Amino acid sequence: CFVGIVLVAINPYEQLPIYGEDIINAYSGQNMGDMDPHIFAVAEEAYKQMARDERNQSIIVSGESGAGKTVSAKYAMRYFATVSGSASEANVEEKVLASNPIMESIGNAKTTRNDNSSRFGKYIEIGFDKRYRIIGANMRTYLLEKSRVVFQAEEERNYHIFYQLCASAALPEFKTLRLGMKFIFIVLCN
Repeated sequence: CFVGIVLVAINPYEQLPIYGEDIINAYSGQNMGDMDPHIFAVAEEAYKQMARDERNQSIIVSGESGAGKTVSAKYAMRYFATVSGSASEANVEEKVLASNPIMESIGNAKTTRNDNSSRFGKYIEIGFDKRYRIIGANMRTYLLEKSRVVFQAEEERNYHIFYQLCASAALPEFKTLRLGMKFIFIVLCN
């Protein structure tokens, strides 16, 4: 539901048929209050205000671990790519999110609430040309949870990257990293 200009969404923990291109087309060009509450309504409002006022817009996606923040951001990017006519050329959603597994490896960890919990924030900046078509994107991380490196609660783990490096230590392409037992011991004991 909308609360003022805020969308409150709940992660259903399953794929629903409410994010396809037909739904994107239904929200495109509509006023925020004329349609049911949806991430596409928020994205349309930001896109419309950007084009009308020629000013940068921001969408803040916030929530608890497992709330669906990454998926919501993905749907907003898909919306922008589709309504701007950039979907087939730029494929911005795929390009921006292609770096996601690497960023998640470095910034996600197992917690008591979520096996793949983001322990960092993401700032994704999407660039548009004068015709409001996507021309690129930039993703930065911020607020990395530094305490996780030296302490985890019972039944939690450090960042995934440490365990992935340990599991890959014997692979030929990782030989130059010299990931020996000392490294494994340090990771598993912290």
